[in-house]
Amino acid sequence: MRNIPSNEKSGRRSAEWFERRDLDGFLHRSWLKSSGVTDEAFRGLPVIGISNCWSELVNCNVHLRGLAESVKRGVLQAGGFPLEFPVLSLGESLMKPTTMLYRNLMAMDVEESIRSYPLDGVVLLTGCDKTNPASIMGAASADIPAIVVTGGPMLNGHWRGREIGSCSDCWHYHEELRAGRISEADWVEIENSMSRSNGHCMTMGTASTMACVTEALGLTLPGGAAIPAVDSRRHHLAEAAGRQIVALIDADVKPSDILTREAFENAIRVLHAISGSTNAILHLLAYAGRVGVDLPLQLFDELCASTPWLVDLKPAGRFLMEDFFYAGGVPAVMAQIHDLLHLDAITVSGRTVGENIAGAEIVNPEVIRTAADPLDAGGALVVLRGSLCPDGAVMKITAADPRLLQHEGRAIVFEDVHDLAARVEDPDLVCDASSVMVLRNAGPIGAPGMPEWGHLPIPAKLLKEGVSDLLRISDARMSGTSYGAIVLHVAPESAVGGPLALVQDGDVIRLDVAARRLDLAVDPSELEARRASWEPPPRKDERGFRRLHADRVLQANEGCDFDFLRGKAAVVEDAVTYL
Repeated sequence: MRNIPSNEKSGRRSAEWFERRDLDGFLHRSWLKSSGVTDEAFRGLPVIGISNCWSELVNCNVHLRGLAESVKRGVLQAGGFPLEFPVLSLGESLMKPTTMLYRNLMAMDVEESIRSYPLDGVVLLTGCDKTNPASIMGAASADIPAIVVTGGPMLNGHWRGREIGSCSDCWHYHEELRAGRISEADWVEIENSMSRSNGHCMTMGTASTMACVTEALGLTLPGGAAIPAVDSRRHHLAEAAGRQIVALIDADVKPSDILTREAFENAIRVLHAISGSTNAILHLLAYAGRVGVDLPLQLFDELCASTPWLVDLKPAGRFLMEDFFYAGGVPAVMAQIHDLLHLDAITVSGRTVGENIAGAEIVNPEVIRTAADPLDAGGALVVLRGSLCPDGAVMKITAADPRLLQHEGRAIVFEDVHDLAARVEDPDLVCDASSVMVLRNAGPIGAPGMPEWGHLPIPAKLLKEGVSDLLRISDARMSGTSYGAIVLHVAPESAVGGPLALVQDGDVIRLDVAARRLDLAVDPSELEARRASWEPPPRKDERGFRRLHADRVLQANEGCDFDFLRGKAAVVEDAVTYL
């Protein structure tokens, strides 16, 4: 039997629960032994939490129980004691109005689970869009050694000889259906052909983007972001993460050591190079707020011009995540822009960024372009300012019709998503190809939760005329799988009196991406008169978490975190008994 010291503590956090010789220690050990483990299983060993958002309600996360077993195997190999625990599971496809409403709730769940249990380190299993940022936000605030294992993308969809991806091709073929160019039978075939394995969306949507950004930040093992969910190599990655978390505990490497300004700049560079989701901006701002790093929204725009767009994936390009993995994945991208990165930034691998990407090569230059032959010399995402968005707005220019990047048109205003749904199919809707669709009351407070309503459907009458893109503006988000000339995250939002609340049908709106401007061409005196008669919309929720959200959520330009969760948290306290 292993010799267990009776009078000395290991110095680990879990020792405050399991290695003390008083009544509390007795009770902690006794209760744990009721699960069938013995002293040899946990006394004197690092205790590793496995934070698991597995759920049968979330298709992206349904395979995470299997990954947890692989993590446990790795922990045991490295001499740790693994304990899996559940956290809130967020799934964009079924959860209404949006998982973004509950991102901060899940982050609180993860943080408090880590803080309150005898954990020396944690492995974060993540899948669907907001589970990744929520887990990282919680772990960053708890600040004990942590490593992320993402669930991986689905296999490519196939329909009639074409590769199709969720949900970029959902939007595309739904427009084809509304325009009468495909049949209902075709639509059903596409539904049955698109999502054919476990995993998150296989386009460069938010889940894929956040997996890549997590790798760029140094929070997951290199090469892991793009491995398909059902590929055995994802289990290899999970097992390796289980071993590595024990090493991180021994080295006392915490999220605060990794999430530096340099790491955030690396992540923003990769975000532009992969033409990632606009949602990543919100999440990175929230991370920075948690660890006390100054990360202004404008930095995303400053790094755009000098970062080449290299990855040709839907919705901005042609390929899917499975192709991206075979082409070399994130290491190959980072190797191409190595001269723009902080190569000495540390990562959970125990090596620097430079060491992680040394020797990484592009296998398929159609999927990942070289820096010498980019898809575009500049990046993917821009930050706009102007009279319509004084605190900023964002736009994914790589997914927009270039002719609309400098545009002037008259507004068609929709008060909310219900107004939009009621009128967008109306053949008598007054609109043309120059119109600017405006949706308000879709922001963090107004919606609530800032849902993915920003991809406003093009009016049916215009689709039938052959219009394929239209300038659309809102205080909402959009799915990372979406595309089009869409301006998002307008701040301040309309529900708190932002200028979007004052727009009326027929107002002229000017967009000039080159100048980074979005302006409402209305006389200031007229706007003052409108503001004088404006009243905020009624609150939708007066109880529970939704009330807390509306009371304390920050605006999009600050990452939509809760104001009381920003800043570095206090050191995780030792075990205290209240018996």
